[in-house]
Amino acid sequence: MVSFTFFSLLVSTQLALVLAAPTTPTFPANGKFDYQIGAPYTPAAGVKVVERDHSQSPAAGLFNICYLNAFQTQPEEKSFWTSSPNKDLLLLTKAGALFEDKDWKGEYFLDTTTDAKRQRIATILNGWIDQCADKGFNAIEPDNLDTFTRSKGLLTADNNLALAKLFTDHAHSRGLLVAQKNTGGELGSKGKAQAGFDFAVAEECNEYDECGSYTDVYGAKVIEIEYTDADDASANFKAACKARGSSISVILRDRQVVASSAKAYHYEEC
Repeated sequence: MVSFTFFSLLVSTQLALVLAAPTTPTFPANGKFDYQIGAPYTPAAGVKVVERDHSQSPAAGLFNICYLNAFQTQPEEKSFWTSSPNKDLLLLTKAGALFEDKDWKGEYFLDTTTDAKRQRIATILNGWIDQCADKGFNAIEPDNLDTFTRSKGLLTADNNLALAKLFTDHAHSRGLLVAQKNTGGELGSKGKAQAGFDFAVAEECNEYDECGSYTDVYGAKVIEIEYTDADDASANFKAACKARGSSISVILRDRQVVASSAKAYHYEEC
């Protein structure tokens, strides 16, 4: 027979675990979005969702997404990744050189080809995710999931999804939602099914006619970003707003996502 004291202790322990568990936030579908990963600034009236770099602080009172470059490095991180003990976590070309992003100089692909390397990369990323959680962010956006499409066959979708599963599980344990960044056409529903992504951030999906690959999986939990340097950007953005502006957040931004005080700044929303 279970004693009353033991039963009380068991109930108290279970209650403590429930109370200690982080509360999973609700993604504000079709909430007005501002992409501030280049530099933070005061959000405009009506903005409900803001994304900023993990080195920055969240915007008070809004749903905040924390940006991480999860599958390749940032230029300012070069010494961190190229020195021991992290150097072997960088992908090498067949010629033995660091695999550099051809469009973003100083950014190098991470090597996700083995479980051992993925575990070590995830340990680093999870530390940054903890910082996001501790600062009060509600979600993370792990960028460059699509390195497998640009690696000349050295990486696979399953390599990158296996890494994503590691840090997505950790983020969820800290009460953070996780975005699938791009790759809708390449992954379909695999990102949600295998890695556990909660919503999507899609760049230029109207430009490349692939927005349905995101909304088919995530419904209204999609953020669409079109850019001003696209061909016929104004018409492209108007078409995006007409097609989806009433159901998901669609914005038009400058490619460098600079601060609102900068000359190159551009922001429109449907």
